[in-house]
Amino acid sequence: MPHITFVLPHWLYWGGLIFVPLMAMYIVRKQRGKQVDGILSKPIAYMLWLCGGFAGLHRLYVKNMWGLVYIPIFIALLLFNVQVRKAVDVTSGAKNEVNIAEFDIERAQKAIDKGRDNAQQKMDKAKQALVTAQQNLVEKEANHAKWFRFTSIAAVVIAVFLLIDAFLLPGMVRKCAAREAPDEAALAEAAAKKAEFERLGKAEATIEVEIKNPFFLWVDKINGYVGEYVSFWSIIAVFVYYYEVLGRYLFNSPTNWAHESMFLMFGMQYVMAAGFTHREHAHVHVDVLYQYFPFRAKAAINVFTSIFFFIFCIVLFWTGWVFAADSVGVWEVSFTEWAIQYWPVKLTLSAGALLLMLDGITKLIKDLIVLFGKRV
Repeated sequence: MPHITFVLPHWLYWGGLIFVPLMAMYIVRKQRGKQVDGILSKPIAYMLWLCGGFAGLHRLYVKNMWGLVYIPIFIALLLFNVQVRKAVDVTSGAKNEVNIAEFDIERAQKAIDKGRDNAQQKMDKAKQALVTAQQNLVEKEANHAKWFRFTSIAAVVIAVFLLIDAFLLPGMVRKCAAREAPDEAALAEAAAKKAEFERLGKAEATIEVEIKNPFFLWVDKINGYVGEYVSFWSIIAVFVYYYEVLGRYLFNSPTNWAHESMFLMFGMQYVMAAGFTHREHAHVHVDVLYQYFPFRAKAAINVFTSIFFFIFCIVLFWTGWVFAADSVGVWEVSFTEWAIQYWPVKLTLSAGALLLMLDGITKLIKDLIVLFGKRV
């Protein structure tokens, strides 16, 4: 397979972090209130065709068993490509042997010109080694060409199948949808389950103290939007790692930007979603004894431990601010050949700490209300 030299542009990376979540949030909100269970989606079918079509996932999605034909071809492609990688290594070694033999001939020729003893014997030995090395190189190159040809044939077969399925996929989706259309009883059962789920969710939400205050509502909404926004960054990871796996194992073209871009993205996601996670009580709690305490005792413990919580938030905010200021001052980039900008990453440290601290303030006030029995 040919090598891929694509390197993710910086503008595309940062643009993806901005616009992909916005599009995902729009799509999710557009689908709210609609019945989607059991309904096939043509966009999803084409997404599977694009990302997993080489394994027949798009046909399996529409319950078409001809998708299984893709699997042995794809496995053969992987096995052939393993042999190609081995052949490349062996061929490279054979080329080095030819270079070494040619170098020995040059040295032997210089020795002959200077009239040294045994120079002609060294020349004959070097020439024989060169002939052997060249014959070995021809064999290794032929072996590499053979496996490369097998790999190319398997890739072309899959590509032709995918091209045909690109035109057949809408019809397959329609046939599968008509075959598996839910009846009225199934729709009524799904609606009943959804209503019961929402009822239980509202019942659980009433356990926490409710405060009708614009500041509290504003903090909750901001953390909710930010948490939802950064959660959709995970969509980007699917495509980036998909590209990395294909590039590494099919095209022998591993990257360094894929890993770097994703660990920076997940690091930003971790700190930016901290406030939302705290709002949802989703951080790790060691509550072996805490869970048995009465409501007011829990509030008292929360008030006391909030001292350490705010120390952590303040230190994280201030340290992140110092790091970000230094990074912006020199427009810091990474030391890899990708050279991505580091200063936006470090700015998220202070932003995430601020969001976490704001939610901590709301939790502290609610605990004080519980502790002293007052309402606002």
